[in-house]
Amino acid sequence: MNINYTSNTSSSSDYLIETSTPEIATPFATTAVIDNLEEGSETFTVDLSGGFSNESDYATVTYSDSKVITSIIEPMWNAGEFESINKFKDYCSAPRTGNDPYNDNQPYPDKVGSEFTEKMWLRSWSNETYLWYNEIEDNNPYSFESVAAYFAQLKTEQTTDSGGKKDNFHFSEPTEDFFKEAQSGVVSGYGINWTFISNTPPRELRIAYLEDNSPAKNAGFQRGDTVLSVDNVSINTNTESGIATLNEVLFGPTAGNLHNFKIRSNDGTEKSINVTAGNISKTPVQNVNTLTTDSGTKVGYMQFNSHISIAQPGLIEAVNKFKADNVDELVIDFRYNGGGLLAMSAQLAYMVAGDANIQNRYFYQTIQNDKQPQEAPFPFINQEIDYSTFRTTGNSLPDLNLSKVYVLSTSGTCSASEAFINGLKGIDAEVILIGDQTCGKPYGFTPTHNCATTYYTIQFSGANFKGFGEYADGFIPTPTPQLDADVKGCKVADDFDHPLGNSDEALLASALFHIENNSCPMPAVSAKSLPQQFSQSSSQGISLTPPKSLYNTSMDLTRPTKGSADE
Repeated sequence: MNINYTSNTSSSSDYLIETSTPEIATPFATTAVIDNLEEGSETFTVDLSGGFSNESDYATVTYSDSKVITSIIEPMWNAGEFESINKFKDYCSAPRTGNDPYNDNQPYPDKVGSEFTEKMWLRSWSNETYLWYNEIEDNNPYSFESVAAYFAQLKTEQTTDSGGKKDNFHFSEPTEDFFKEAQSGVVSGYGINWTFISNTPPRELRIAYLEDNSPAKNAGFQRGDTVLSVDNVSINTNTESGIATLNEVLFGPTAGNLHNFKIRSNDGTEKSINVTAGNISKTPVQNVNTLTTDSGTKVGYMQFNSHISIAQPGLIEAVNKFKADNVDELVIDFRYNGGGLLAMSAQLAYMVAGDANIQNRYFYQTIQNDKQPQEAPFPFINQEIDYSTFRTTGNSLPDLNLSKVYVLSTSGTCSASEAFINGLKGIDAEVILIGDQTCGKPYGFTPTHNCATTYYTIQFSGANFKGFGEYADGFIPTPTPQLDADVKGCKVADDFDHPLGNSDEALLASALFHIENNSCPMPAVSAKSLPQQFSQSSSQGISLTPPKSLYNTSMDLTRPTKGSADE
């Protein structure tokens, strides 16, 4: 039948809707209940106040029981025309019900929408906030089979001077997973952090480090172990089913499931280990120790794996230990630190340098697209932060008052870790880089939640106090720096044959040698290891695809505000 639909808005246009069955499309803006519809009537008026009123919008009307009319309205895509983000925010194809345990048990904000409204929110959000918004191709959202597929292409396809992708850091994850890791450091797995030496056959996948008290550590896994097979599937398989098994068992196991690993240890021994996946609490600060060189120099060392909120107590404890030990030099092991909270990077930089070296200079100046206002510079932060509210507590941080720091690095040293290096260089603190070229990510974001998904898209670049921030190809350790992205130091291969924090481990041993001799030891060939978040394909076969977890190569620029103790 034909239903004559009259919009009660500023427009008096009539909409003629063809319908043959009472199927209900996904509601978006308004549900209209008509109490006085007479049976058999085919003409009625729907009040759309508060809903969409553009003539480009369209409505689907459902006739049910001669009593209730549900009005479904969705926007239409017009190339180059963008609505406000707020018009589409929280309109979801599968809205959550109940209360949000990560937001003081407040009701979920979700409203009934569709995949199309989720795509339109992503489109407007990217157009307003993405650093290179004018390099995004405005493709029709209807052309993409899923919200995830649409989001994946909402980024620039341009390249850096070296030929690499300009944006290699564009991803999303379930919002529940974000809050689990961000607030408690909990992830599903075995407590193994992997490193690829090669990601296509012949693959070489080794253990970089283990979380403390994890199933893997308790089962007998060790740094440097090389995977031969999992659940009887060879690490070198190239079949679709085999690849699927490897990806699931290695990178996405379900907590409670038992899996078998065949591994080769550093001494050549091959062994079979059964391990049950669990909910793993991360230990971002490990192996804190004070070493003494042959000449009596006291050297503080700590392994810092991720700038996540639960790292704050460990960092403070480490710095207090180094201060009590009266260390002369400091080595921070960032080799597997893919980034995280810029605020924590600013806190750590303060704890290293102190007021005497900072002298009222700032840590980081954010640079956004031309649609956003210029923000005040990001300071060196001298207080503890309550990361559940992102407010400072008024409790002062300890500091070491050092004008020099050694940083251990690999290609997995990214974003907030690189910001630490750049921020200190901006105040003329001496940074000595030992290891490999860093990943090159002078960019950041504010994690944004919509419809149970948390999205990460590049929204900021940044510069230090001297105005430098062009290190998209990474910081390069070299004994004789010449370019702005060169950092004084030594090129040294990652060493899987020794435990991290051991004075014989190649990167730490090189740092200790440099401390004693102000020069590099004999050069080593780089192992060119790839952190697990990078997955490269080649003609040799299919790459494994480990998922990105929170802050892998990412930088969160959420800025803390003053707490009540500071007001």
